[in-house]
Amino acid sequence: MAKNQKMVKNQGAPKIDFKTIKRLFKYIWANNKLKLILVFFCIIFNGLIAVLGSLFLQRLVDDLIPGIISGLLTYKDLVGALLTMASIYVIGIVSGYVYAVTMALMAQRILKDIRDEMFKKMQYLPVSYFDKNSYGDIMSVYTNDTDTLRQMVSICIPQTLSAGVSIISIFTMMLSYSVVLTFVVLGITSISMIVVKKLAGLSGKYFVAQQQSLGKTDAYIEEMINGQKVVKVFNHESKAKEGFDKINEELFNNSKKANGVSSILMPILVGIGYVLYVILAIVGCILVFAGGKLVVSIGVIVAFLTASRQFTQSINQVSNQLGSIILGLAGATRIFKLIDESPENYEGRVKLINVKNGDHGLIETNERTGNWAWKHYHLDGTISYVPLKGDVTLDNVDFTYDGKKMVLNDISLYAKPEQKIAFVGSTGAGKTTISNLLNRFYDIEDGKIRYDGININKICKQDLRRSLGVVLQDVYLFSGTIMENIRY
Repeated sequence: MAKNQKMVKNQGAPKIDFKTIKRLFKYIWANNKLKLILVFFCIIFNGLIAVLGSLFLQRLVDDLIPGIISGLLTYKDLVGALLTMASIYVIGIVSGYVYAVTMALMAQRILKDIRDEMFKKMQYLPVSYFDKNSYGDIMSVYTNDTDTLRQMVSICIPQTLSAGVSIISIFTMMLSYSVVLTFVVLGITSISMIVVKKLAGLSGKYFVAQQQSLGKTDAYIEEMINGQKVVKVFNHESKAKEGFDKINEELFNNSKKANGVSSILMPILVGIGYVLYVILAIVGCILVFAGGKLVVSIGVIVAFLTASRQFTQSINQVSNQLGSIILGLAGATRIFKLIDESPENYEGRVKLINVKNGDHGLIETNERTGNWAWKHYHLDGTISYVPLKGDVTLDNVDFTYDGKKMVLNDISLYAKPEQKIAFVGSTGAGKTTISNLLNRFYDIEDGKIRYDGININKICKQDLRRSLGVVLQDVYLFSGTIMENIRY
């Protein structure tokens, strides 16, 4: 465990992957242009509400209340202003509701498309991919990583954009009111930004480690469930639990550090916000009675106090979402890594077709005649037909799974049509490997495998596997009836 902690410590703070962001935006933009434009305007208006509220407070204190007291304005003017502000807030609430619901529904559609694309890609990945990657870790991409992506798209990004609009608009308003008070806000805010940078980077590092540990945990649980009979037969329960405790402890430590650091961020920022509130009140009072060019009105002070609170809250909101955004991008990176995996190459110049006997030999037909042949497209443009008989030959075949350790070395054998052959040998002798090579689950390092005299490297993989019947060593039953499994 100490080794794992050292590894996490040396990773450094995770960096935002702009390539992933760009690709994700293209993915989202492709089928949601109008919705995104609607969401964009709703977010902008929702972010401007904070400024409009502060402007109204300044007008209320400096203009409306003194105007009513002096008799220059009536209560009708005040009610009209209040109704106008209430209408703006109602529109803001509606816009917030619209973009929240739209993004939530759009995120579900995006996740559906991503899951469809991942599953489609998975059907065409080579068997070697599933040998190198645990099933639980692959499942974690479908569940945990897609869920973090959903949260980022539907919640984190819209809230961050809305907070960003609020920060820019409030800062512009404060600068127009008082440069001195604005610099006070910037001074205190810069301190909070340093805290945010330190803590967000630290928590983000552990959020990435947490996601990796979660994949390991899912993989281990899936493996133990599938091998539960073996565990019980060999009384391996205590060792299995010991292995799970170790992995689960790693997940616990990474999650504890990620969420622990993330949790203390908000109280610290809230405390800094209170300090800013007090300092602004003190400096504002000094400026009210100072006179000269720096003098400000009481309404400006009231508006500034409100705006500063909203300014710090917006910054806090951005910092609070930063960890989730990094986590979502980490999930998106794993998702795109699966989607970008190189598919199995099915191409080949030899196809399997139905044929029937004609006057001048074999004739290709779309009917199910029960007679099959290999249709060979030669490089010179000619086509030949070779009847499917099942004559299999291995000539001096070499094979290795990892490119290092030789599993089969200079193997030669043959199987004639209607001949029955049994491979007998100890575990690891290569019986299953030969079956895998005949199906081209893997390609050989050297030598030749011929099927009816045709090098199987020239046969389209789908047609090759259509010509073979395989009963796997490990029987797997899909959900459904026995009949449905037999048909499968």
